[in-house]
Amino acid sequence: MKILHTSDWHIGRALYGRKRYEEFEQFLEWLIGCIKDEGAEALLVAGDVFDNGTPSNRALELYYRFLCRVAGAGCRHVVVTAGNHDSPSLLNAPREVLRFLNVHVVGCMAENAADELIVLDDVGGNPELIVCAVPYLRDRDIRRAEAGETFEDKGRKLVDGIRDHYRDVGAAAVAKCAELGGKLPIVAMGHLFTSGGQTVEGDGVRELYVGTLGQVRAEIFPDCFDYLALGHLHVAQRVNRSDVHRYSGSPLPMSFGETGQSKLVIALNVDANGVTVQEIAVPCFQRLATVRGDWKLITGQIAALKKGDSSVWLEVIYEGADVIADLQDKLRGLVDGTALEILRAKNMRLVERTLSRMATEETLDDLTVDDVFSRCLAAHEVPKEQQAELVAVFHEAVAALHEDTTVGES
Repeated sequence: MKILHTSDWHIGRALYGRKRYEEFEQFLEWLIGCIKDEGAEALLVAGDVFDNGTPSNRALELYYRFLCRVAGAGCRHVVVTAGNHDSPSLLNAPREVLRFLNVHVVGCMAENAADELIVLDDVGGNPELIVCAVPYLRDRDIRRAEAGETFEDKGRKLVDGIRDHYRDVGAAAVAKCAELGGKLPIVAMGHLFTSGGQTVEGDGVRELYVGTLGQVRAEIFPDCFDYLALGHLHVAQRVNRSDVHRYSGSPLPMSFGETGQSKLVIALNVDANGVTVQEIAVPCFQRLATVRGDWKLITGQIAALKKGDSSVWLEVIYEGADVIADLQDKLRGLVDGTALEILRAKNMRLVERTLSRMATEETLDDLTVDDVFSRCLAAHEVPKEQQAELVAVFHEAVAALHEDTTVGES
């Protein structure tokens, strides 16, 4: 069976306030063409279909229109599992209707591991492949909280719960093979963070994994899986250098930090003899570029980009020694009337000035988060009577990052 593996579409995501629906639409249109060209019989979407749990009407329209068109492209089966950004109930709500289109949706962990198994048939209606459709495993589903447990206890229980669930699903798949009377290939899906996984700055995978919390080792996955289709990390990569344990990565760059990355969809041929894997490059639908340096370097790089006719979204990082108070106005003057659009401008000179005003010899390593916030209040000359309330709100925000309900979110 020819299968395409993709994940982390994040339909509805914006980049510094800039909506990206045209890019999502272009990607889904390209994916339909890819399914036709490759003769794909199944499509696996390993989580984070949407960027949040309450997607817009336009995001939902793009998703459902795509699912309706897949069958016409020759793809007999679609398997969609939820990621941590998805609402399990929203994904699950239409699954009985979608089943008539051979679209199988698993939005949340099943009480019985066998209920996460999906048997895909060949054109003659005979079982051809078993998919272990494991969605994002939430902390509350796999770990029992106990009073007085340490941070290490919590992390160990979380990883043990993930391992146990995959063990149970794998065992159920092997039993299903025996029940069907033959050796069927088994493909597993997942949405999680494996130890050593590669991320890039600003790629959207928030670093809520303190230490090793929520990270799992490749060894937890049962040997019965012929291929492991993962989502969650936005950089396409192998797990522990395995050719059959893979992250497909996000099809669109989620941040300027991903500029220049190769975006992929993974194609695999699965049969009784094993798995062969091919990487298919996803086209760039909107060019991104980062321009950095002093004012001379920035103006030179922008001048070079002006020579092209294509639209480019820019991140500008000023690193010069001179203080430029009206940096935003100067940058707008450089790109007015061109195909360039500046989505983000960062003045590192002002950042350094803020951090060094109180102690020129200090570095961020010498300061706590409270110290940095205090320096920011002082640098912006916030009145004393307003600081207490701002500090309280800041402490609430920091505390929220470490609440149990957000561990493992990205």
